[in-house]
Amino acid sequence: MYPLKFEPILKQTLWGGDKIIPFKHLNSDLKGVGESWEISGVENNESVVANGPDKGLTLADMVRKYREELVGEANYARFGNKFPLLIKFIDAKQDLSIQVHPTDELAKKRHNSMGKTEMWYIVDCEPGAYLYYGFQKEISKAEFKERIENNTLLEVLNKVPVHKGDVFFISAGTLHAIGKGILIAEIQQNSNTTYRIYDYGRVGADGKPRQLHVEKAQMVTRLAPPDREPKSQGQPERFPGGVRTLLSSCEYFTVTQISLSGKEEFSADHTSFHSLLMLEGEAVLSWSNGVMRITKGESVLVPANTGRYTLEGKGELVLTTI
Repeated sequence: MYPLKFEPILKQTLWGGDKIIPFKHLNSDLKGVGESWEISGVENNESVVANGPDKGLTLADMVRKYREELVGEANYARFGNKFPLLIKFIDAKQDLSIQVHPTDELAKKRHNSMGKTEMWYIVDCEPGAYLYYGFQKEISKAEFKERIENNTLLEVLNKVPVHKGDVFFISAGTLHAIGKGILIAEIQQNSNTTYRIYDYGRVGADGKPRQLHVEKAQMVTRLAPPDREPKSQGQPERFPGGVRTLLSSCEYFTVTQISLSGKEEFSADHTSFHSLLMLEGEAVLSWSNGVMRITKGESVLVPANTGRYTLEGKGELVLTTI
């Protein structure tokens, strides 16, 4: 196997902006692109390999073909032929809806899918940008229901100003919403299940109010402040080729920011694949029998059987493993 690049899956949305196309240096005239799915095994939205001998195969094809060689022994035993993560960029030109995601248990029961725990890294934001992240304080189910009905829910939400480099860990059940003027790198479980609670009275492309999922949301929402503060989980650690900082770690993923300023060695072994998301600058990825250039906005999936590889260059990237 070899490190894989994929064709981005661009999603035009009601709230999407104009930052993703230039950020990724894409030759596209699409407007209102709210999301770019970089690595996806979501059914009917599967990433397609863009390089090498396996060009044209979907990520699902690749997992079936290479199994633990691609995802790692424990991951294949745990997830089978389903790639466990969805990695994307989000550009919010307008506020996103207030929403929540189900736990594994509930998602399995209702949708036969994984739950959705996710992590946001603020790539960039406009002055004054903010998002909603859990509640200011614990509230009752009765108050939650009443505030949804009388449109006062925003009054009790935890409104957080955001800055470039902030980190938000959104465990399943945490109510949240991205505000306008924010570009995000998102790492999440392989799930597209969202319960929309409040949407500012907006209408969809059909001219009708967008569907809400209030009853389902009430069953899963944790009516309390968020689990973690909006910051990196670890402290910066220097290494020969730059600085590493643990952004977030949980049972579903471990995400590390790499500030690269030279050459550094990594190892993708039998435990997990490595996902690389280039946020600034560029780097040269070298492995046992090949070399690849990674530029701003690109993502690469390094298979679990790659072994030792190096990154050399100058820039910022996000490394995800399981």
